[in-house]
Amino acid sequence: MTAQERRNAAERAERRAATLKRLEKSSGKLATAAISRMDDQLGWYRRMPPEHRSWIGLVAQAGIAAFTEWYRHPDAAQAISTDVFGTAPRELTRAITLRQTVELIRTTIEVMEEAIEEVAAPGDEADMRESVLVYAREIAFATAQVYAQAAEARGAWDARLEALVVNSLLSGDADEGVLSRAAALGWGQPSQVRVVMGSAPDGDSELVVEAIRRAARYAKLHVLTGVLGKRLVVVVGGEKEPVHAARALIGQFAPGPVVVGPTVPDLLSATRSAHAAAAGLRACAAWPDAPRPVLADDLLPERALAGDQAARRQLVEEIYTPLDEAGSALLETLSVYLEQASSLEGAARMLFVHPNTVRYRLRRVTDVTGYAPSDVRSAFTLRIALALGRLADAGEPG
Repeated sequence: MTAQERRNAAERAERRAATLKRLEKSSGKLATAAISRMDDQLGWYRRMPPEHRSWIGLVAQAGIAAFTEWYRHPDAAQAISTDVFGTAPRELTRAITLRQTVELIRTTIEVMEEAIEEVAAPGDEADMRESVLVYAREIAFATAQVYAQAAEARGAWDARLEALVVNSLLSGDADEGVLSRAAALGWGQPSQVRVVMGSAPDGDSELVVEAIRRAARYAKLHVLTGVLGKRLVVVVGGEKEPVHAARALIGQFAPGPVVVGPTVPDLLSATRSAHAAAAGLRACAAWPDAPRPVLADDLLPERALAGDQAARRQLVEEIYTPLDEAGSALLETLSVYLEQASSLEGAARMLFVHPNTVRYRLRRVTDVTGYAPSDVRSAFTLRIALALGRLADAGEPG
């Protein structure tokens, strides 16, 4: 270095040292000015409880102190996020949003910029202004990092909590605690709830869960979801018709059957829907041509054959018992009609009645049960229900 360059460097060092001393003396004043401006300009800050305001004040003070240290050693690597947000990182990210944090940092930087003429030593204004701009960039990156880390931690915790809720519903352990955990995950109080179940696709389960959430947001549905073993389970809440709601999510399931449990009025009742969906998923192999998605109630005969006691009771209670109470003629006519390969004439000959009488009684069967004996699928369901009802009358198990 030439003699002139050495003199210039010495003068810059002297000015910087003078600025640093003035900055150290002014740090408290700057922090107070920043907090006062927040109170004047940021309505959300004024509305916050005192505890949260104190956290923000600590962060503002830490930010100015961190700038002072950074200005002292501009070439040293500084962990700004630790210096500034280490005072209350968790509390800060819970108390205010990222947008609000950006606003308070912008306010603090503005106060520091306006104080440059007063704080900087004569001739050192440009250097300090440049330092403030560089520091503002660094603090912006640090803010993004803190909120990203908090979001990752919160996301991981939410995923574990959501899987716990879904597993409780499947295992039948649902209680009031499940409701509070679901509420913490943003579950509202939809009046219609059902469980959709199918095979989980290969790959990262977190990506699968996120894809379900995106599809649910687009369809305006409430969902709680989780990958349990090889199954993808989705608890769906909303006013949409069950199959329509399932179709909005079906693209996220692996190839294979997707079963929709019966609609229930609330989350605690979803255990019943989950059990029916799980039983239907196991029984789907017996009906390879089942639609996708398929209602668990449409799989009642297959579920009954697979040993599902709830399906057996439902078939007896909803088909056999109403027919029995409606009169023996309906049961007898249905039984003969099914045995005669769904032939009206054949059933009429066996019963010694006119075919129109058989036709009338079969219409009554449809009115009572909701199943039309002339439909192949309905006839299969009715046949299984008759067999189970007779077994029940005979006192046989199941």
